[in-house]
Amino acid sequence: RSGKLTPSQVAKNIIAMLEDCDKSTPPLRAIVQWDQEQIMLMAEASTARYRNKCTLSYLDGIPVCLKEEFKVVPYHHRVGTVYLGTEPETEDATVTKKLREVGAIIIGVSNMHELGTGTTGCNPNRYHKIPRNPYKPNHFTGGSSSGSAAAVAAGLCPVAIGTDGGGSVRIPASFCGVVGLKGTFGRISCHGSLPLSYSTVSVGPICTSVADAAIVYSILAEPDPLYPYGLKQPKATLSGMCAPDLKGLKLGVDWTFFKACDAEVLSICEKAVQHLQSLGASVVEVSLPEIEEVRVAHVICILSEMRDFLQPDFNKHFQEMNLDTRANLALASQFTALDYITANRQRTRSMRFLQEVFTTVNCILTPAVACTAPRIYESDLFTGSSDMSFTVRSMRFVQLGNFTGIPGLVVPIGYSTAGLPISIQVMAKWWDEAVLLRIALKLEQFRYQTKKPSIYYDILA
Repeated sequence: RSGKLTPSQVAKNIIAMLEDCDKSTPPLRAIVQWDQEQIMLMAEASTARYRNKCTLSYLDGIPVCLKEEFKVVPYHHRVGTVYLGTEPETEDATVTKKLREVGAIIIGVSNMHELGTGTTGCNPNRYHKIPRNPYKPNHFTGGSSSGSAAAVAAGLCPVAIGTDGGGSVRIPASFCGVVGLKGTFGRISCHGSLPLSYSTVSVGPICTSVADAAIVYSILAEPDPLYPYGLKQPKATLSGMCAPDLKGLKLGVDWTFFKACDAEVLSICEKAVQHLQSLGASVVEVSLPEIEEVRVAHVICILSEMRDFLQPDFNKHFQEMNLDTRANLALASQFTALDYITANRQRTRSMRFLQEVFTTVNCILTPAVACTAPRIYESDLFTGSSDMSFTVRSMRFVQLGNFTGIPGLVVPIGYSTAGLPISIQVMAKWWDEAVLLRIALKLEQFRYQTKKPSIYYDILA
């Protein structure tokens, strides 16, 4: 607004940096498709609006990227594969349209785990390669919205859009030390993204800060006639988000569940809980029943739905899929209709339990992920990575939100001794994203320092 800088100048910087990060060793591989002409067109239009003092929104001129799971004209809708999206896309997803309407500059589409089937972000195929964690390039970013988190952490854009069916926004945001919000199921339209798992996936922003996440959320969260699951939603609000303290808020913690993580993660997450108490919130011990049943039922639901949707691909493109994708889909084909029905009965039970829990507390706190980002091994670059015990650990705290549809937000609160980011998660009742943002703003103050990642681009320089 001051005119010291224009969207066009920023866009030129970003283009130079996108060229640079593809050439670096190892390449960052956060943004996998971008087009200089497209970026400059949007930036110049925004620069003119600033000059004429007629900007469209807080996001006007702001660089954003979208996970390759979304349709973005004129890019290929590959969804992390080599066989989908053979032709450039001709129609935008709803979220893409919205971002254009508010003047955001789409700098490209971001890397992802093939078909969203894993939590490392490891994708060895020729179009994608392995995105690197900006904090430690020999570690994974987490997945499946891997490139989105890496792009934000590396400074390429302050906002990226991801999807989250089993932690796919929150896991990479945690591993890369940025803020990740999974909205309530149906809150932000999924129309125009590949419907891999219709009952567990929510869309959400990955951002540099909680305030940024709130701005993006307030713009994207509304009913879309093309996406039936969110039609009856209550209006999104940010009420009380900036309250000076947390007096009167009750934070639910199931300590047995909370402590099921690495010692380094636990120690910093416990301190963050004490910080919230010091601001007037009270901690209430709650019991989250049948967590193991939730874990199994969520896996049955998400994998059965993906396997159902990808049936033609599995038959026709099996040889072109990464090895871990084949293994996951083959595992999924062992589930029966009975398994799926039983899993959905569990969902009804778990939602009922949560309804009761939320009569006594405003939110539930857990660590975001039980561990920090794992190392990349030489073989991963060629054959990919498949480690079921890691997958289970990485998803431990996020599955409840996907399975029952409640919103969840992760905030970075510190670092391991090795210098990798550690985050905490806040979950709230359906449609109550405002309370998540309020608590998250206070968690941001708890982190007394932000370490600069080893791969970092200053797009305002």
